[in-house]
Amino acid sequence: MDITSLATRLGLALALGFVIGLERGWKERGEGEGKRAAGLRTFSLIGLMGGMFGMLSLGGDRILLAAGFVTTGAVMAAFISRESQREGDYSATTLVAALLTFMLGASAVLGDMKIVAGAGVVTVGLLAYKTQLHGWISRITWDELRSGFLLAAMTFIALPLLPDRPIDPWGTLNLHELWLITILIAAISFLGYVAVKIAGPSRGLVMAAALGGLISSTAVTLTLAGLARSGAARLGLLAGSILASGAVMMARVLVLAGVLNLSLALALAVPLLAAALVQAIAAWVLIGRGKNGGAKAEDLAHKNPFLLSQVLRFGAMLGAVMLAAGIAHSVYGGAGLMAVAAISGFADVDAITLSVAKMGPASVTGAAAVLVAAGVNTLAKAVYAGVAGGVKLGALLFGLNAAALAVAAAFFLLVPPLR
Repeated sequence: MDITSLATRLGLALALGFVIGLERGWKERGEGEGKRAAGLRTFSLIGLMGGMFGMLSLGGDRILLAAGFVTTGAVMAAFISRESQREGDYSATTLVAALLTFMLGASAVLGDMKIVAGAGVVTVGLLAYKTQLHGWISRITWDELRSGFLLAAMTFIALPLLPDRPIDPWGTLNLHELWLITILIAAISFLGYVAVKIAGPSRGLVMAAALGGLISSTAVTLTLAGLARSGAARLGLLAGSILASGAVMMARVLVLAGVLNLSLALALAVPLLAAALVQAIAAWVLIGRGKNGGAKAEDLAHKNPFLLSQVLRFGAMLGAVMLAAGIAHSVYGGAGLMAVAAISGFADVDAITLSVAKMGPASVTGAAAVLVAAGVNTLAKAVYAGVAGGVKLGALLFGLNAAALAVAAAFFLLVPPLR
């Protein structure tokens, strides 16, 4: 290694120690001289020392490097132990940070500088955001934590075990791809749940409803329709909030299509965005007229969507729709696919969207099938709202949703798809 490269690497080792020491020293800046075990200067020197030990180990002998690491850890542990006994604070963070600083310094000389620099930034971030991280842990529930573990298990344990090939005679059902899509939908739903929870009551009913469209616009519709029946808020506010969740649902369908089939997303972009725009404008007008209603965001409580039973149920439904769509398209052509789309739309739009996306390059029939499913689902939600919240709410939503769908149909028939 030439002298310039070595000097650069030692400079990185010193810089990493300096930045970590800056964070540690700032946290304890109120302590007097000699009252803290390690601060800005100490961590800077530890980083540089790690770099020097790394330099001495360039020949391949790592015994000296290991001895330096153990000695540094022992000395720091002794000083931090005395500080902890004096202050009654038994956190091991400073000791771990010191050991990691030494390792980063050595790795700056021996390893990839970009990776080492990135690890240093992550280290400082974890140290600096202690309060926020502890606050997040105090607010998270066991069900939410379990959901994260479930997502990891689905992705890194179950997914690699599934065969990545079609298992049916029609070449439609690929278990690996089916499970991957199921993970994608579940993750998006869970992120929507997190967004609703972060938004909280202070952000209002409308934002909670719109974010709820990432989880289930049908659930949002039924919940708000129940509030209309009980008279908890003005009709315009609730109808506008439901329309906002529907607009988000249109955008979600477009994103899901784009993840697997960009050509399908381009074919759907103009009509879906047109429908979403009409719904959004109608929502804005209705919400403006219905302000100061009595409903609150906590009235729109979303359950954690990432439950194993729900995930498996959605996966089974998705597999059934994909298989039915593949068979119908093979046997009956476009007419069969439209029938499957219309039927599946009463319950869900995602399944038929993803099924069509897996059929290859976008066709007019495939794009129309997704739009049919979205249209049936949108009008069905207006009917559900009428049953749950009263005729006035149902009629208002049905009329506005029908107008949005008419605009979407006109754009689909008259405007060429994006390319």
